[in-house]
Amino acid sequence: MAKRRDSYIVGLDIGTRKTCAIIAEANEAGNLDIIGIGMTESKGLRRGIVVNLEATIESIRKVVEEAELMAGVAIESAYVGVAGNHIKGFNSRGVIAVGGRGREITREDVQRVIEAAKAVAIPPDREILHVLPQEFIVDEQDGIHDPVGMTGTRLEVNAHIVTSSITSTQNLITCVNRAGMAVTDMVLECIAGSEAILTFDEKELGVALIDIGGGTTDLAIFEKGSICYTSVIPIGGDSFTNDISVGLRTPIPEAEKIKKKYGCALSSMLEDEETIEVPSMGGRKPRIMSRQILCEIIQPRAEETFNLVFDEIKHAGYERSLNSGIVITGGGALLEGMPEIAEQIFDLPVRRGLPTGVGGLVDVINSPIHSTAVGLVLHGHANNHSRARLRASGTTFSRLTHWIRDFI
Repeated sequence: MAKRRDSYIVGLDIGTRKTCAIIAEANEAGNLDIIGIGMTESKGLRRGIVVNLEATIESIRKVVEEAELMAGVAIESAYVGVAGNHIKGFNSRGVIAVGGRGREITREDVQRVIEAAKAVAIPPDREILHVLPQEFIVDEQDGIHDPVGMTGTRLEVNAHIVTSSITSTQNLITCVNRAGMAVTDMVLECIAGSEAILTFDEKELGVALIDIGGGTTDLAIFEKGSICYTSVIPIGGDSFTNDISVGLRTPIPEAEKIKKKYGCALSSMLEDEETIEVPSMGGRKPRIMSRQILCEIIQPRAEETFNLVFDEIKHAGYERSLNSGIVITGGGALLEGMPEIAEQIFDLPVRRGLPTGVGGLVDVINSPIHSTAVGLVLHGHANNHSRARLRASGTTFSRLTHWIRDFI
């Protein structure tokens, strides 16, 4: 019997440097198997924002066709990752009185208190992307993750709200639609990545996830199992590439290749006699240079990036809460020496985050560059489970309620 198209889950990561599509399906055990993947270079985005519609549409079409060919299925919709300087996050609080028989808290009460937390003033050019509950408080008893069924007269929630530019997200949706697909949901990339990378214990004890992409570096801090801070820093892998291009006087495409093949962020990890071949501008002969010179270009940028992230963490007041340390992911995390230099700056344990929690083509997606796309399909899988449970109970809620179910 042929499977329905909607039985497949698609994650679409449209980044500044690369566009990636992953197709997954649930196996008999209820776990996800990756069955198709497509990836190509992005040309229509700058720092996570669409600057060329046609180029972005073409990139999406290409990766979707590649993933469909590998999986042997046709897809119609996707969970799409969103990032960029336009993303802003802040914490909010909602309070309601619990009515009804016996003062028992229901799902409707949870929805109402989330709506109360959501009732904040935001500029007219922005929209709320996520409302993520951190904890519920029933009659001054805090630390509650799911208050449904409890008895009380007053229900409060502390929530993290993520907003985005209406224009930026709509342009992204337009590109996906014109590429022939519908958008099932828009998901902040560092939240999606956390689904594939972070463990339950890390989130409980306190951890910072740093996603170093091509145009931006995204920060997400978790504590007591919930997200408590998000931020976007306008420095990414392209900044490293531009520094190399200028410092070594080589074309940007060649600088990108040199960065990936020979780049190192910590000079103490190199041998003095190591050399590299550097292509020159204008058809001149290539030059042989010390790899140490390349490192001296990369290391200051790596230090600046992590120092900016550390400043954000200190500004948010979580520098003493990261008991599980730091997890770095994204294409920038592949650069040799990045975990080591991060350990020096943060004075905390640091690890590279690789996507987990899926089966199938595990060897193909076993890289930090696929963390967001894998996280998107895991998020979609969890969303499908939420909808199935709601259908089984005969209850229907809005899209906001589905998000609530995912994060409580």
